[in-house]
Amino acid sequence: MDFDFSDDQEQLRDAVRRYVEKGYGFERRRALVKAGGFSREAYGELAELGLTGITVPEAHGGLGMGAVEAMVVMEELGRGLVLEPLAQALVCGGLLAKHAPAAVQADWLPAIASGEKIVVLAQQERASRYRLDHCDTTARNSGDGWAVTGGKTVVPAGDHADAFVVPAVADGRLALFLVERSAGGVETRGYITQDGSRAAQVGLNAAPATQITTDGLPALEEAVDHAIACTCAEGVGAMDVTLSLTVDYMNQRKQFGVAIATFQALRHRVADIKMQLELARSMSYYASLKLGSPADERRRAVSRAKVQLGQSMRFVGQQSVQLHGGIGVTDEYIGSHYFKKLTQLEMAWGDTLHHLGEVSARMQDAAGVFA
Repeated sequence: MDFDFSDDQEQLRDAVRRYVEKGYGFERRRALVKAGGFSREAYGELAELGLTGITVPEAHGGLGMGAVEAMVVMEELGRGLVLEPLAQALVCGGLLAKHAPAAVQADWLPAIASGEKIVVLAQQERASRYRLDHCDTTARNSGDGWAVTGGKTVVPAGDHADAFVVPAVADGRLALFLVERSAGGVETRGYITQDGSRAAQVGLNAAPATQITTDGLPALEEAVDHAIACTCAEGVGAMDVTLSLTVDYMNQRKQFGVAIATFQALRHRVADIKMQLELARSMSYYASLKLGSPADERRRAVSRAKVQLGQSMRFVGQQSVQLHGGIGVTDEYIGSHYFKKLTQLEMAWGDTLHHLGEVSARMQDAAGVFA
């Protein structure tokens, strides 16, 4: 089996890496965090590279690429701690392309692909605890259209997005709706998250909405699985740089007149970090490659990947801080920002404990142990 990336995928990786290294340095990122954690200008730069249209079909102005290309892009953006919610464009673009009516696709997909419009998934509620089937938001058909009432929390760039994909209960079952932020009855309250990016509380009070699909739960599960795969790839990129920063620091920091990189005990700890990184990388690949599988198989795969990524991100981040010493948690040092990012990614789309429960619940009778 060939696990090498194609020439096109490698060229895509190189293009994104060059942008991150030259156009999204640490100082610019710090300035963006101070300015609020989101920049339309930076998002537009991602759009100019064609990244916002990766999962949008070519018929609607996108690139029509797949999960592997999305993984490659998110890994490189993770290396640069890019704040802008590109993963949401990948997830929502794919969701609308697969499940939305033709009219909705024609209205929104070209705008998503060009970066003109930002559409984000607003699925999390205060009482849901990562459960996708728990939804208190409701939708009512008044005859003139749908009206959605409820509240969503931790919505990425929610006070800057142009529209939300909102799960809501309609006629006794979960459906998905598109709600524009400018619509009446929509209220947002934005804030900066722990890693410096932006999120918002979104309140919906009989907000006008367009129905995407009545079969909402399977579509939502598929979208979240794609989001988890993007998160895994982003985590791999962030861990890769965290390891490089740690090794560079150990080669420069001296104790007893020699670089601490020469201490055998510390070299063993770096080897453990490298092992966790490679375990995470392999599981990230596994999750992305399984996104086209049947739902049960896909859901098992992404939960397994998120468990490994959660364990690896926590280990790599904590060990990096320990090997750096006090400087590892100072705001002026870039390593602390990678630590915060890894910590937040471990909590995103279900923490390690949640997905360990998902893996356990989806085990077959013998769990592959007994014949």
